[in-house]
Amino acid sequence: MAIEVRIPTILRTYTGGAKTVSGAGDTLDELLNDLDKQHPGLRGRLITEDGSLHRFVNVYVNDEDVRFTGSLETKLADGASVTVLPAVAGG
Repeated sequence: MAIEVRIPTILRTYTGGAKTVSGAGDTLDELLNDLDKQHPGLRGRLITEDGSLHRFVNVYVNDEDVRFTGSLETKLADGASVTVLPAVAGG
């Protein structure tokens, strides 16, 4: 199962500069584990110590925010597209 993951500029140091990487997993959590094996340290930038998504990181599966589709337990299908975006704040 190949899943394409779009990586924001700020996290590309973990992917050797790659804008997109591929991984596998039936859920977002499994995908992030797989990506961390390929790109050590990446998961730690997305997941808190208590095991939830950092609030300053937005993750979308096929353009749907995972906070509304099951968070780390969001199911993934073959060919899914995952986008990681840093949250933007301003004022």
